[in-house]
Amino acid sequence: MITVENLTKSFPGAAKPVHALRDVSVEVPAGALFGVVGPAGSGKSTLTRCIALQERPDRGTVRLDGLNTTGLDGRKLREVRRQVAVLDAQPVLHADRTVAGNVAAPLEQLGLEGPQRRSRVGRLLDLAGLTQRAAQRPVELTPGQRRRVALARSLAAGPAVLLADDPTAGVGAEEAGSVLAVLDRARAELGVTVLLATQDGAAVRRVCDGVAVLEDGRLVEQGTVLELLSTPGSKVAQTLLPAIDTPRTQSSRYDRSVDVVLIGFAAVGALLPEAAARFDVELATIGGGLTRVGDTPVARFRVGVNGSQADAALAWIADRGAHVVHPKEGPKSIVAA
Repeated sequence: MITVENLTKSFPGAAKPVHALRDVSVEVPAGALFGVVGPAGSGKSTLTRCIALQERPDRGTVRLDGLNTTGLDGRKLREVRRQVAVLDAQPVLHADRTVAGNVAAPLEQLGLEGPQRRSRVGRLLDLAGLTQRAAQRPVELTPGQRRRVALARSLAAGPAVLLADDPTAGVGAEEAGSVLAVLDRARAELGVTVLLATQDGAAVRRVCDGVAVLEDGRLVEQGTVLELLSTPGSKVAQTLLPAIDTPRTQSSRYDRSVDVVLIGFAAVGALLPEAAARFDVELATIGGGLTRVGDTPVARFRVGVNGSQADAALAWIADRGAHVVHPKEGPKSIVAA
């Protein structure tokens, strides 16, 4: 488990100190794949370096499995650092080594025997989907493949925690999915706790269990991804859910329009049609769309509603776990959730 308590970190600036982190507290459960999301300059990389014991905070505490790491030094600091792997945003591979040789480098430094080293490298290449590339050089690989080599290398020494700083930066959308899949497999198959710092909301939506949102060095939101997606007005919902853009002329065809968030196969597939039939109302999707959080379908629709039992239909939908928000101003601006 990673526990960050009231972390504050600043750096010298030209005119005044630059505050990278401001009283940030985050808890990452053991074995989780946890996202820290925010724009450039929000403090994500500084938080990662503090957890990795590469930076000392001005104030606050970092605990790894309950151990207060803030005051560690010497041999104890080195021992704890070996349990924490870091994948930098722009990792550098050894150009003169093969893929297998790059992954083996940390194991050679640890003095691991040849057969054990080869077995470990083989397992990691399989995890990263690179078995067929073992004898190639980095220059022969795509950006996404090189990132997966770096990821496999960071896992070589068997860390308990992996801190991945913008692991999909500079990688095309198709290859980014393969990089994220390796992070997910590391968590599932190796039991590694993964903290993913990223600007990419799609990466969080695809693989993360929980998420924290940073802005200007401050924590503005944290929780499980699905909980925050179902919370109207949350930063995570604004970032990860499909955008809604409905022309006013289209909305004017209905008695009212509402925004509905549906989570799960049953809700997405059946809740609106069942409500329409049960209450004899028209529920028409006029905006929004469908996405996935991991394997869970999540929809945000703008729905046009006609019918005398519209209020009863919307209340019935909300009672069954949907989140229904009336976006219009005026007397109808209420939340039924």
